[in-house]
Amino acid sequence: MSKIKKTASDNQQKRKPEEERTQQLEEQVKRALADYQNLERRIEEERKILSQLSCAILIEKFLPILDNLENAQKHLNDQGLEMVIRQFKDVLSQEGVEEIPTEGSHFDPKFHEAIEVTEGPNEGRIVKVARKGYKINNKVIRPAQVTVARQKAERKLEEKAEKAKDFGDYM
Repeated sequence: MSKIKKTASDNQQKRKPEEERTQQLEEQVKRALADYQNLERRIEEERKILSQLSCAILIEKFLPILDNLENAQKHLNDQGLEMVIRQFKDVLSQEGVEEIPTEGSHFDPKFHEAIEVTEGPNEGRIVKVARKGYKINNKVIRPAQVTVARQKAERKLEEKAEKAKDFGDYM
């Protein structure tokens, strides 16, 4: 009987290392599988980013052509050319391209590039657009080149003095 107990305990001792080894291998396989799934996900995200970047680069190359077509339309006022420009803009819109709002809006250095400053009553307002700007998925691919209004320095000092005087009246 003692021989049987001894053999059974020997078998249990032999199984423990085998079971531990099996468990370790299973854990390694699970980790490897998770790493592989993460790698696939990361590669897919990088492909998507690369595709968007390639699209933005190509669109940026087409924008000067659109500018030239619009300039030609100003002089020719041709219905056929107007149709081509509309189709061009529709394709850009389908790709997520939007024109950056400019004339009359407030200057924003994230979207606009000031190429000239002129005197005007509306401080910081865009008064003229030299070149339209565009963004794709809220990322600027070309800033709008604009002329910005600025009050005369003397007038600004007078306004600040008036505000200071008005503020003093409240105290």
